[in-house]
Amino acid sequence: MRRLIILITLSLFAFQSLAGGGWPQPKKKGYLKLNQWMVVADQYYTPAGDIISIRTTGVYTTSIYAEYGFTDRLTGIIYFPFFSRSTLNEQERPDGSLIEKGDELNSVGDTDLTLKYALVKDRPIVLSASLTLGLPFGNESGGRTELLQTGDGEFNQMLTFEASHSFYPVNLYASTLVGFNNRTNGFSDEFRYGAEVGYTLGKFTGIFRLYGIKPLGNGDGEINTTNGIFSNNVEYLAYSPELIYSFTKKAGISLSMGKVFYGKQILANPSYSAGVFLKF
Repeated sequence: MRRLIILITLSLFAFQSLAGGGWPQPKKKGYLKLNQWMVVADQYYTPAGDIISIRTTGVYTTSIYAEYGFTDRLTGIIYFPFFSRSTLNEQERPDGSLIEKGDELNSVGDTDLTLKYALVKDRPIVLSASLTLGLPFGNESGGRTELLQTGDGEFNQMLTFEASHSFYPVNLYASTLVGFNNRTNGFSDEFRYGAEVGYTLGKFTGIFRLYGIKPLGNGDGEINTTNGIFSNNVEYLAYSPELIYSFTKKAGISLSMGKVFYGKQILANPSYSAGVFLKF
């Protein structure tokens, strides 16, 4: 019986370290990830949900994500994009002559600080509540054109509830989340929702995520941005498969992509990311 309890605990810890969900980090244990995310887009979802062609724009973010268990119930989380780059490509005529120069902006990005508390743990279904503070460290207007952004310039507070279940002894888990994001400076508040499933086979873990944002439309309708990342009244439902390879029990790499099923005021092209992680 004791061996079974240990195996279940290790299984849950492995799932939680890879996927977060409703599981908190154990006391004095943690997870650290260095990640590179990018999107290069020449298509855009309009406010009506139609796809149009746009001047090619790129957003590249290099970030650190970390979790640490202060207690067996309370976990601290930080997402810090320490280098964020936004670009606009040159525009040329068919004969090669220049219409408009390209533009770029390099800075830090908006940062998230989160406290996650386990409301229900050591049960078939675990439940946690998280409070996230979005700190506007990024640049909301930069580059030669002053059209580029690495942040939205607003301080937001988001409350999220996550529920997770492990199907042990099958190496399978499932999680769901709902959240409310309170935004400032005239941005509309948001309802957020998502679900994910993950399966481990040997050193490989496959994860499939769904994530959506529904704005409440209670902000200033005149506020908007041009790069489709930090816009007001963004709406979408996206899917994001991820493949994780663990070199050891404590380190590995991950590859993922993201694409929206539908969207409004957001870039239409897929995003890609790669990262390395360490458990401690």
